[in-house]
Amino acid sequence: MTADGSAREDLSRAEADRAKAGMSVTLFGLGVNVVLTAGKYAAGVVGHSDAMIADATHSLSDLLTDFAVLLGLRYTGKPADEDHAYGHGRVETLTAAFCGLVLLTVGLGIFFEGSAGILRAMRGESIGSPGWVAFWMALVSIFSKEGLYRCTLAQGRRLNSMSIQANAWHHRTDALSSVGSLLGIGGSLAGGGKWTVLDPVAAVVVSVFILHAALSIFWNSIREVLDTSLAPSQVESIRKTALEFPEIFDIHKIRTRRIGFYAALEAHILLNG
Repeated sequence: MTADGSAREDLSRAEADRAKAGMSVTLFGLGVNVVLTAGKYAAGVVGHSDAMIADATHSLSDLLTDFAVLLGLRYTGKPADEDHAYGHGRVETLTAAFCGLVLLTVGLGIFFEGSAGILRAMRGESIGSPGWVAFWMALVSIFSKEGLYRCTLAQGRRLNSMSIQANAWHHRTDALSSVGSLLGIGGSLAGGGKWTVLDPVAAVVVSVFILHAALSIFWNSIREVLDTSLAPSQVESIRKTALEFPEIFDIHKIRTRRIGFYAALEAHILLNG
């Protein structure tokens, strides 16, 4: 086997192992999200809480992105072939972009729903006080989703996976969503009366966090699809590494782009003699 063939085989094996590890942590998150989504919707309906129903909708969007990430990892783990000489890393990029779009849609929906609740309260309409079941469900969600965020992000960074890290931030925004719900529901329960407006206010505050994360994830994915180069510091590191070889006395016209969890590199190299 040629050196190039051996390198391709090693890369394909690494992609398969990476996909397997990524699918394990995503499947775990999927199971947690199924339980939380059902629990939040039940608590939101029984507890008459707009903030908790919005929180449950956010968790439902987590399920969609979990499935999208699993699909992306399945194809990313496939080896390079005649039609995809650089592998299938772009599938992961598109998956991350999809996660960002889902987050954006969910954030806008929660924002408008919460705003409508605030307007109803300002007009003097009764929006109802949430129940304690919604409060305790928000507390459970905060701890479970923050823990899920930490383990998913750690795995995403270890595997250098944009889609897994995007999914981790989706877990974090769900935890922040529950923090907002907890404060809003708690304030409504403690104050009563006119303070019940804190429930939809919490939903609006949560939506801002969601929209910020969504735009960041989507923009980074678009940059990769457009073949944006690596950061100048990374390109300089590549140049210095190449010049450490005694046979090389110059390297220039370095062109880079990210493809999933690795980077493609083209350059002009001048050799001694």
